[in-house]
Amino acid sequence: MTSKVVVIGAGLGGLAASALLARQGHEVTLLEGQDWVGGKSRRIELDGQRIDTGPSLVTFPHVWQKVLATYDALGSGGEGAAEIAGVTLERLPEVGRYYFRGQQANLPVELGHPWYEPWQRFEAEHGTLGPAITHLLTADPWDKGILPALGRLLSRYGTRLTTAAFLDGLDWMPQDLKDVIAIHTLNAGVAPEQTLALYASMAAVMATDGVWVPRGGVYEIAAGLEKLAIHAGVEIHTSEPVISVKPREVTTARATYRGDYVVSALDGGILESLMGRPARKPPARLSCSGIAIFGVLDRELPSEVVTHSVMMPRDPGALFGALGKRIMPDETMAFLNYYRAGEIYPNKKPVAALLLTAPPNGASAEITDPFVVAESERFSDLLGLEQPITEMMSQHKILDPEYFASFGAVGGALYGEPAPWWRSGPFHSPAYNSVRTPWLWRVGSSVHPGGGIPAVLGGVLISMRRMLARMS
Repeated sequence: MTSKVVVIGAGLGGLAASALLARQGHEVTLLEGQDWVGGKSRRIELDGQRIDTGPSLVTFPHVWQKVLATYDALGSGGEGAAEIAGVTLERLPEVGRYYFRGQQANLPVELGHPWYEPWQRFEAEHGTLGPAITHLLTADPWDKGILPALGRLLSRYGTRLTTAAFLDGLDWMPQDLKDVIAIHTLNAGVAPEQTLALYASMAAVMATDGVWVPRGGVYEIAAGLEKLAIHAGVEIHTSEPVISVKPREVTTARATYRGDYVVSALDGGILESLMGRPARKPPARLSCSGIAIFGVLDRELPSEVVTHSVMMPRDPGALFGALGKRIMPDETMAFLNYYRAGEIYPNKKPVAALLLTAPPNGASAEITDPFVVAESERFSDLLGLEQPITEMMSQHKILDPEYFASFGAVGGALYGEPAPWWRSGPFHSPAYNSVRTPWLWRVGSSVHPGGGIPAVLGGVLISMRRMLARMS
């Protein structure tokens, strides 16, 4: 049986859902308000060079492989999903180089570093959890088959179920290394006290399984999903923002689209407003936002600068406190993604992205703002540069909390309103589908706001598996 489906939002979640539904044989229309597909994952051009915004790295690459395998299983004949998408993942030599309180260390920590032995113990205990986490990301939480994977994780954490509680119990680990591991909870945009202990394992899993970048840039994931959707017959409409959602009916400024089902990949708050429901109170807590500076460099950086560098604040607790109060911190968590000419991107000049963690205040930012200048200088000093990296950019573009707020999250919070730690992952609210609105399904930002490529794609697999079963 063939159903008509209208999908709202062509971010990674909307693209993947559209591709899978159409591959099953359903008639799918995908609506996107921007003039590009990919959502926060976007490709920009500066001085003739390409740079990708949004996610910087691909972790848990087997989630991507499961999306491709599911696409193949839903149809038959012709090219396989991997050939259609054309995405080739390249593993980076290290997870990153971390600069913290006068020290620097790569992950995995190298022989001879004071953290080497405790890191070796930690990676041995947690680095092999990648397959279990991948299974939990992609399998239905009510499937009894997840119990072995869940058991593996719980055997590591016991009763210490938050990141902070778990790390506090490791009396053999130096405090500075704990802080480096704990800072990965910013992948969820909140403090270690507000995230599952699972986040403590992330650094070890990434060191063991690797962090990856598609050849050509991370936007190749979005482009690959678009190719899969088009190959399956999805009709994609860009520059067509939705203005109203009613049961089995979606209206834009151009037309009204009717379907048997609607799939939303929008922020949950935006969807509620489009459905005419009363506006909710502004959330008391928000995840962090960011100031992202993308630029073309006038020369290569020193050879010792790695692809992915991380600058930590001297006092991580003060950073989390400032973000919670939505005020600018004295020092922030910053990332530098640096690609030499011809490395990953087909560029003739080096490019860099300086990403500064910022409060969700909805503010605009300039490269001359005191906070941006101070953090650029601090990072550049740590890297041993002769001048601030922002002054080495011949052209640049800034994406700030005001920009991220345009995607619907209050204040530009990258991960929306954080759920309580015990409702992380698939036990979120709202659910993928509810008995009140059987025609409406959710993926992407509706249920995994900014949760990173693995969480979004894993959520799509769970949601679409349920939806396809219901439809058949």
